[in-house]
Formats: sequence, structure tokens, C-alpha cells
Amino acid sequence: MINQMHDDGAIIVQNPFDADQVQPASLDLRLGTMAYRVRASFLPGPKTSVAKRINDLELHQIDLTAGAVLERGCVYIVPLMEELALPAGVSATTNPKSSTGRLDIFTRVITDEGRAFDTVPAGYKGKLYLEISPRTFPALVRQGSRLSQIRFRAGDSRLSVAEHKELHAKETLVFDDDAIVEQGVSLSIDLLGSDRGGLIGYRSKRHTAVVDVDKKAALDILDFWEPLHDRGTGELILDPDEFYILVSREAVHVPPDYAAEMVPFDPLVGEFRVHYAGFFDPGFGHAGAAGAGSRAVLEVRSREVPFLVEHGQTIGRLIYERMAERPDNLYGADLGSNYQGQHLKLSKHFKQN
Repeated sequence: MINQMHDDGAIIVQNPFDADQVQPASLDLRLGTMAYRVRASFLPGPKTSVAKRINDLELHQIDLTAGAVLERGCVYIVPLMEELALPAGVSATTNPKSSTGRLDIFTRVITDEGRAFDTVPAGYKGKLYLEISPRTFPALVRQGSRLSQIRFRAGDSRLSVAEHKELHAKETLVFDDDAIVEQGVSLSIDLLGSDRGGLIGYRSKRHTAVVDVDKKAALDILDFWEPLHDRGTGELILDPDEFYILVSREAVHVPPDYAAEMVPFDPLVGEFRVHYAGFFDPGFGHAGAAGAGSRAVLEVRSREVPFLVEHGQTIGRLIYERMAERPDNLYGADLGSNYQGQHLKLSKHFKQN
């Protein structure tokens, strides 16, 4: 259906799609030729284009055709290769790709006259822009790099409470005898690492080398990450302004005719963020691909104050939605996906020991 949208002129591209650009439930978005460093993040708002805001806030331009380093703590706006001319009944949502989130590269898509990030209104016609702000590691990007993805919707495809319960009973959405299934399926955090010799996660190091976002298995883990181990307490204090990679206690399953998105369990339970990407493709953890589910990797950052998290603490919920049709290729089974069958796993850029 995404390919058909392209054929029908609803997705307009400067260069033909890459061979693996169309994913089971989304389309990867590619960086264009130029990045603009700006003084501040922004939303253009009614009757204002992104180009006008860039003109108001631009500090300098960076040519991406040969690659360029985006520095930590800076804000960049990059016009994307893909443009849209959506039908009246089709809207879209965007989010960072899994690898982008695991590198703590903060990204969100902006549209002309946009009032919200990562949201494309039904019938939108115009360009797409990506805001990029590396938070932990300086990032080498280039024209064609893919940091974000877009999903298209017609109507409301999210399941009701009753439909979540029915699907869990039939397909087992999370492998946990005590799973809480209501408006979505609850996920909790694993701080014991019983199946990993007590390894519970990683904390990023400061003042590291550059990460090339397009190179797989090129970096040594210990040059960029400090391993964290449980010391018998099942607890971890999150330090403000530090970035952590942790993992869910439950294994997750997304049946082939569905997709899922992780949302915060309750913003009032703690001042920390548990994900950037949070989208699970059809077939993630599917039995035909990798046995009984795959863990959800958590990209965690505390906000203003140190915060104590405990093993088994609920940190999010998966909300499932029905696909319009089963994808031609499922996550993992047909695509050689990087994170199928995963437990605690860093992004694809690091050598796996």
C-alpha cells in the first residue's frame, strides 16, 4: 500500500526508493542535501512555512552530500527527500528509527503550518523536515541517511480494551502470567539481569568519538558505554542528564496483522522518559521468526532530579493497532532485522560480543 501511494503520487521522492526503504508498517525517511543549524527548536504554526522559520533562526548551513558531523546539544533542521500529497482521509505519524533512539539522537518531523511535532494532518501537501539534536554522541550523517520513519493511517485503527484482551488471549502479546491488559499491555523494567549474568543495562560515556549512523558493527562498546550490573538490590538510581539503555522484563509479541506503539504508563509516576522510538513492526517477536517474543529495549533519560527505579516497576504500555492488510514482509522473518529476538541490545553500530 505504501508503494501504491508512491505510484499514485501521494508520496513524492527526489530519488527512487532504496531497496529496503519500505518497512512492514512504515517508510524510512531520508535526509536531503543540506542541514541548517538553528538557534532554537520551533513549530511554524498557522500560515507559516518551515523555510521561513529556518530563515529567521538560521546560524549556518552544512552540506551533507559528502557527510558532516552534527554536534551534541545543537539543533539542526534538514529538508527530507520525501514530500507528501496525501488523500483527504489519510494522515501520518512519524517517529525515530530504533537505532536513532538507541544513540540518543533526538529527532522529530516538522511540516509547514504544523502545530505538533511528528504529526502529519490528513490531506497534507508539502515538504517534510527533520529536526535533529544529538544528545549524547556526535553523529556523522550524510545525504540519504535514514533517522526517522513515517506511518500512514486511514481512520482510527487502535484496539479497544476488549479487543486488546481478546487478542492477548488468542495470540499472547506479552509472555508474562501476570500481564495487565487494559488499554494496551503493561510493560515493566528488568533490573536483575538473571539471564545475562546480572548485566542490567548500559550508561553512556561522555566525550566519545563520532558515531557514523550508516556503519554497522563498527564501534567498540566500551569506548562509548559503561556496563551496569545488579548488585543484589534490583534497583537503579537514574542520574539527571545521563542516558541509559535498559530492557523490559517481559518478552513482546506483535502478530503479523498488527503493529504496536509504546506510550508512557502514566506521566505522573516518575520524572523520566523510557523511549524515543517506541514503535513495534508487525512480526516483532513472532513465534515463526524467533520463538517466544523479543524484549523491548528502553531508552531512558531522567529529567530534573535523580530518580530510583525498581525491578518490575511498570514503565509503559503497548497499544496495538490493526493493519489495513498483512505486510508482504514481516519484521525479522523476511528482512534480516537488527533487533528480532533481542534481549538487552545496543544499536546496530556497535560490535556485539
